[in-house]
Amino acid sequence: MFINELTQDIRYLKGVGPARAEAFMNLGIETYGDLLEFFPRTYEDRSVVRKINEIEDGESATVTVKIISSDFRRIRKNLSILKIVAQDDSGYISIVFFNQDYLRNTFKDGDEFSFYGRVIKKMLPEMNNPAYSSDFSDFAVIQPVYRKNRYLTQNLIRKSMKSALEAKGSFLEEFFPDWILADHNLMNYRDAVVNIHFPGNNALFMEARKRLVFQEFFLLQAALLKIKDMVNEKAPMKKAVHDFGLGNRYIEHLGFRLTGAQQRVIAEIRSDLSSGRPMNRLVQGDVGSGKTAVAATVIADICNQGLQAAFMAPTEILASQHYRSLVKPMEALGIDTVLLTGSMKAADKRDALEGLTTGKTGLVIGTHSLIQDAVEFKSLGLVITDEQHRFGVEQRTVLSNKGNAPHSLVLTATPIPRTLALILYGDLDVSVIDEMPPGRKAVETHSIDEGKRKRALDFAEKRMKDGSQVYYVCPRIEDEGEDEGLVSVDAIYEELKTRFSGYKIGMVHGKLRQSEKDGIMTDFYAGKINLLVSTTVIEVGVNVPNASLMIVENAERFGLAQLHQLRGRVGRGSEQSYCILINRSRNPIALQRMKIMEKTNDGFIISEEDLKLRGPGEFFGTRQHGLPDFRIANIYTDIHLLKEAQQAAIRMMSDKNGLHMPSNENIIERIEKMIEDFGSL
Repeated sequence: MFINELTQDIRYLKGVGPARAEAFMNLGIETYGDLLEFFPRTYEDRSVVRKINEIEDGESATVTVKIISSDFRRIRKNLSILKIVAQDDSGYISIVFFNQDYLRNTFKDGDEFSFYGRVIKKMLPEMNNPAYSSDFSDFAVIQPVYRKNRYLTQNLIRKSMKSALEAKGSFLEEFFPDWILADHNLMNYRDAVVNIHFPGNNALFMEARKRLVFQEFFLLQAALLKIKDMVNEKAPMKKAVHDFGLGNRYIEHLGFRLTGAQQRVIAEIRSDLSSGRPMNRLVQGDVGSGKTAVAATVIADICNQGLQAAFMAPTEILASQHYRSLVKPMEALGIDTVLLTGSMKAADKRDALEGLTTGKTGLVIGTHSLIQDAVEFKSLGLVITDEQHRFGVEQRTVLSNKGNAPHSLVLTATPIPRTLALILYGDLDVSVIDEMPPGRKAVETHSIDEGKRKRALDFAEKRMKDGSQVYYVCPRIEDEGEDEGLVSVDAIYEELKTRFSGYKIGMVHGKLRQSEKDGIMTDFYAGKINLLVSTTVIEVGVNVPNASLMIVENAERFGLAQLHQLRGRVGRGSEQSYCILINRSRNPIALQRMKIMEKTNDGFIISEEDLKLRGPGEFFGTRQHGLPDFRIANIYTDIHLLKEAQQAAIRMMSDKNGLHMPSNENIIERIEKMIEDFGSL
């Protein structure tokens, strides 16, 4: 009954229906359960009234004011403006509503209203499209703010959430054992869900958030531990590898000396290979630290045993890039190397598949194509996954199952502090390449405010005139009217097409099909596009040595690790490269974070500094972007709960008898669902 009630289609919820259900589906919400676990991204605290003269520029606040005048005007067919002047005993404020004609007779002179919104300091302080009410007692609440789309307003999502809680809240059954609730002082599940959406007060919100953050971390850790157990249980003893002669030959012919960090990581990997157990290791290294050279050494070591290696990359263009860099050195060692992608001609694909089946091919480099049923190996001994967060655990497992418990090596350039990496990648052993090769030019980084944006564009034009290419990154795809401070790809693309009419401007974002994205990136790599406007889809992308400038709009909206990943798209050629961060925030923490980006190019230092700066977080602070993409938890601000949850997960998963008691049925179901979801991450 519990499962059936919460898995019921959301279209049957009062006020939703088929059309709105489709809009909710675009946010990943299909059932009552999905909706109830669609947690707010932030909150509006409307409960504290501020004086007009106390509010800082850019700050969101509640004011209670008397209406002095209102003026409605239709400027053109698709634009109307209602402008209100109001006052409290400290001064005057302008309230502006765009395209809300139904409000034209709402605000009468002398009436008292409460407004909540972001204040822009002009000749008169101004609020645009604020929330409002003539009843402060009804207005003075903590309101959830959800991720939304153009078809769903905040009010509609809030009303739907209240309806769902009323209709199905009683089916939110507790699934944690009593000992977890008691040992970690956790609120019960139903109360936590209610108070995360509509907190009665700050204290209840904090308790609700603690419970749900702990829950998210616990399920992740338990799932990773279960995966590790499953791998270990199935893994047979392997023939230990002791002959590393071919790998050493590869190193000798590199033309440069490996760094100490690369040598250390290779030694850790070779220790795994000689243990007689399947390796399951993550190699974390900054952009340009030499992860590919380490991977190639291991490929040579494995192929030297008469086994095959598979190297899986997230996109065709990245797979092709790896193939171009590895095919000559591998074949010089006698290792036949092929590329396998979805867009290959049928004849080439048949030849590649035949080489893998017969064992003629030692190394295959490809995309998701490698996990298709048609791909068969004679003796797969090593699976390498590049940028693992782009693949689910299930996809890695499918590829590994094509061999007899092959060794697994996972590569990532996402800079996460080592302590967090050890926890987050609980199913993997962790190695870190924390040293850069000598002679690599650091990307010169500058943080500017919006007032200097024209100079940044002039500089971009100069770089293009000199033959270089430019990335221009924005935080969202299109204008949705929810946050006027956010710059969109659509708007910038239109602006720059006019501004740089003599150059080829391209655009890429997550809503494009993968083939379209790959085509645009291929054109950029080939120099057919001078400036590429993009969202963060290029965070992990093709190596374009000719790109020497990265401009990031709304840099304050990205985590430092993500900014560092974006910056890593440039600085890959011989000339000096630059990164310009356009910061639209005056917040002291935001300014300090920009200074860190200016000061260092070391991704591990950046991630540690980011961790320190974020501290315990604030109740109403803007949630940071970052990896992994948890629903509510934040690996930086919630590290203490992450460690607690890990210990609880270890205790539960190690009790093999207690784990399968009937009372644990619901939590086991959630852990298995988490493992299932890894396949689609």
